[in-house]
Amino acid sequence: MESVPLQIEGPKKAKTCVVLTHGAGESSNSTFLSGFAERLVEMRHRVVRFDFPYMVGRNRDGRRRPPDKESVLRDTWKTVVESLPYPQIVIGGKSMGGRIATMVADELPVAGVICLGYPFHPTGQPEKLRIDHLQTLRTPTLIVQGENDPFGRREEVEALPLPDSIRLHWVPEGDHGYNVKRGSPRTLEQNLKNATRALEQFLFEVWPPTA
Repeated sequence: MESVPLQIEGPKKAKTCVVLTHGAGESSNSTFLSGFAERLVEMRHRVVRFDFPYMVGRNRDGRRRPPDKESVLRDTWKTVVESLPYPQIVIGGKSMGGRIATMVADELPVAGVICLGYPFHPTGQPEKLRIDHLQTLRTPTLIVQGENDPFGRREEVEALPLPDSIRLHWVPEGDHGYNVKRGSPRTLEQNLKNATRALEQFLFEVWPPTA
């Protein structure tokens, strides 16, 4: 596979690196993913973002395309991770990007996976679960899920047989992008801070400070 263009931010001497990519509909420069990249940089992590090939094409000519085949998405993840020189890497991203990261994590030298909204099933089709590969996942994984996410609401997901390697953090009243319904006493900003604290705690445990 050809090399994948990377967007790299954060302190150059950082020993820890978080690699993020996008969901099916928006690029890695979406407001959502850019916000988390900025927060991770503030935590003094190196942050790498990339787009899958179909999104690179969309960015180039503006034509909407469906996501690449799963094999291409998986190979893209592997190419990116294998190209990075950082000794301590966590991979993940928004929705589809995080889901594909869980598929390849055990094959790569990574310390953990972060899923910012996991698509447990297509919206409106809770019977079509996307969890088979999760049953054997060994890499420590954090799924930050909105309680009202149409791709996996709290009451649905808590009934699923997930392994001990997966930790679920629930964003109060959040949807797939952690937004809340109109009239809620909570705000999106509160939910983004809530999700960020969960990331920070997970990364602290995956990468405990050295003495």
